[in-house]
Amino acid sequence: MNQDQLKSTAQAMLATGKGLLAADESSNTVAKRFAGVNHENTEESRRQWRQLLITADGNEKFLSGVILFDETIRQKDDNGTPFCEVLKQKGIIPGIKVDMGAKDLALHPGEKVTEGLDGLRERFAEYAKMGAGFAKWRAVITIKGDELPSQACLQANAHALARYSALAQEAGIVPVVEPEVLLDGDHSIERCYEVTAATLDALFAQLKEQGVLLEGTILKASMVLSGKEAPNRADVQTVAEQTVKCLKEHVPAELAGVVFLSGGQTEEEATAHLDAMNKIGGLPWPLTFSYSRAIQNPVLQLWAAGEKDKAVAAYLHRCEANSLAAEGKWSEAFEQNRPY
Repeated sequence: MNQDQLKSTAQAMLATGKGLLAADESSNTVAKRFAGVNHENTEESRRQWRQLLITADGNEKFLSGVILFDETIRQKDDNGTPFCEVLKQKGIIPGIKVDMGAKDLALHPGEKVTEGLDGLRERFAEYAKMGAGFAKWRAVITIKGDELPSQACLQANAHALARYSALAQEAGIVPVVEPEVLLDGDHSIERCYEVTAATLDALFAQLKEQGVLLEGTILKASMVLSGKEAPNRADVQTVAEQTVKCLKEHVPAELAGVVFLSGGQTEEEATAHLDAMNKIGGLPWPLTFSYSRAIQNPVLQLWAAGEKDKAVAAYLHRCEANSLAAEGKWSEAFEQNRPY
């Protein structure tokens, strides 16, 4: 493990005013999104879609990294240049999703554990040769009243995240750990805080147990939010305050940084929450974005309709909005000039 290399890559991923684009959706997930905009789903159509996100002129101003799917990291642009090389030429770090998805947790109905550790050392060696500088592994945590999540679920996922992280760092690749607390349900923001705190405590205990270098690790965190079916959902400022409080109390200061998932929020909600957190300030690590739908939604609609130029403009607008939010400089006025 080259500690200096890991630290350097993590710091580059957290450069001021930049964040990550999550373009690592599985083929099945892309199929659902394409179906929503009446677009044909083939390997070539997926390549064309990812090409727009990767090659758009100017995205390097706002993105430090792009998370790719296994299919995508093996693809090339129209000129025959591998997507990894295109990103590197822009100064954007290629990343790779390496987990094999969340599967039912045995003896625990309604809960999931993420699989994919078998053969991961060999896959990391291949991805490193392709040029991947970081990786991502996602776990999902379900809230259901006081019953879920169970300790078994928290511990199983934390252990898998830690073992994945150790293998990543062994290969010289920065691990992004994503223990997503799902937005589904009618739980209060207080219950979300409680579950998020327990999830983070389990995660960092396991990372320490496995000897993972925190300065070369990035947390992809959920925000502390009311469930999407909750009758009285918390406002932007409350979400920001509760998320910052939870992170300060349960995330070690030596961690390289935190990137957020958008997790079912609208584009503007995800941006507003990130901005409000950075306006609070006083944190030991940078907070930035690692969004998928909160960047891609308006872009995909325009692209599927054949409006490529407008799609690129919408893409850069959403990237810039989140870049501003990462510095606490965004305002609703910025959205008044959006090109979509």
